[in-house]
Amino acid sequence: MHEKTPGPAALAATRRRFVTVTGAAAALAMTGALTRGDDATAAARATPASRLDRGPLFTLGVASGDPLPDAVVIWTRLAPEPLAPFGGMDRGPVEVRWEVSETESFARIVRRGTATARPEYAHTVHVDVRGLRPWRRYFYRFRVGGQLSPVGRTRTAPAPGDRLSSMTLAFASCQAWFEGFYTAHADLARRDHDVVLFLGDYIYEFGADKGIRPGSGDLHAMRQTVTLDEYRERYALYKLDPDLQAAHASAPWIVTMDDHEVVDNWADEFPHPGGPADQFLVRRANGFRAYWEHMPLRLDQAPTGPDMRLHRRLRYGTLAEFSVLDTRQYRSDQAMGDGIKPPNPGSLDPARTLTGDEQERWLLDGLATSRARWNVIGQQNAMARLEMVPGPEQGVPMDTWDGYAASRDRVIGGAHERGVRNLISLGGDLHRSVASDLKLDFDDPGSATVGTEFVGTSISSGMDGMDHDEDGLTLLAENPHIHYHNVQRGYVSCRITPDEWTSDYRVADRVTTPGGRMSTRARLVVEDGRPGIQRA
Repeated sequence: MHEKTPGPAALAATRRRFVTVTGAAAALAMTGALTRGDDATAAARATPASRLDRGPLFTLGVASGDPLPDAVVIWTRLAPEPLAPFGGMDRGPVEVRWEVSETESFARIVRRGTATARPEYAHTVHVDVRGLRPWRRYFYRFRVGGQLSPVGRTRTAPAPGDRLSSMTLAFASCQAWFEGFYTAHADLARRDHDVVLFLGDYIYEFGADKGIRPGSGDLHAMRQTVTLDEYRERYALYKLDPDLQAAHASAPWIVTMDDHEVVDNWADEFPHPGGPADQFLVRRANGFRAYWEHMPLRLDQAPTGPDMRLHRRLRYGTLAEFSVLDTRQYRSDQAMGDGIKPPNPGSLDPARTLTGDEQERWLLDGLATSRARWNVIGQQNAMARLEMVPGPEQGVPMDTWDGYAASRDRVIGGAHERGVRNLISLGGDLHRSVASDLKLDFDDPGSATVGTEFVGTSISSGMDGMDHDEDGLTLLAENPHIHYHNVQRGYVSCRITPDEWTSDYRVADRVTTPGGRMSTRARLVVEDGRPGIQRA
């Protein structure tokens, strides 16, 4: 079991120290990163050219995210030497010009301005571009001196009352750099998606050398990430991948983290497999800060020490509403020391929670008031029961919703009581594809089906994989609510219309060598008003 926490008073004192230390720097950085007009005052503050002559600055690409009807966040980082401290930059601010255009040639620029890339945030830039038109494609780029960034493509959300005839999205998770090439990201970038959901494990904190990628045995890949510099370095290593850069540049991303952005299977202030909670909060703060720095998130989502609000809601007209969850920061410690265990007093305890009470209320209240045709929960783990022991014995994972059965019952039961229309859960983490009906009572196969869950496989974690493994065959045999399973690498591409939701499970024939081939392994459909998978 995890080591006992120091207690509320000691942890509160630790959090106060973080607020004191980070508050001034955060305020300074946010003020500097706010959008400003393209004027002479900003130009006069431009960084001397001597700081910018160390090679290409935009080595980590560009990204956009969290689209609203009139806004989207655009992101980049200046890093001439990406794996060096501070990305090889001098420790001073740099003025970065940005432009948003209706055309890829930038013949019709609709918004422009400057932002400050500051060293205290690793020279990252987060611009919350406002005043855009709903449901429009835009192109964006950054400029420092004579250097231009790659061009990114993004799209705003529709207006609240817009009745979309269709939209497309992709969702993915789990991209261990050392276990494979990002073949799936290359495919995702080639296909036309209005938005991408990334559901966690963007990086892996532990060092490993599988001998798959060139340079995988060097210090950058082998080091365990604990300090802020080490987490920043790990993001830089991942973001150097051209296929990941292409996927970011192809569409806006909506992101949330899982465990490996900090450390494997952490839960609230409990590290895994154990250790002092106050020391873990320092590591968590480092992981959170590097995560925010490298994701296309808004300024008001920047962490305060070891705390960061990630759960949020994004609406796509009357067609879809996305409730994005954080199932790490507020959860109770895993029951029975984690692992695959039979249902037990801990996993069944109604006082234990996966989301925290406030986030659970926020989720159910939002579902209750939604007027969207499709109500989507984007989260990290499988909500459906995963019985993983063959025969009469039982064993379920303590780290998924199975380990927090009362939390699951409150969410699924609450959605049923509120008459939520077309409930869809999107999850990851399993390194396997699993598509399931969400039952009101998983002990009774004949109970009501309340919604549908699509769990996506990993981008690369687990290496090549296979069609089925022994665990997958057990899942299919022991869980009648599971309709599809696969253990290859890939992602899920979805098309949503008022009449149906279609999920294409895109899989790679290999990721351990370059040039893998992608194909659609399964096409699963949910019809409006008929919860559960209806046809393939």
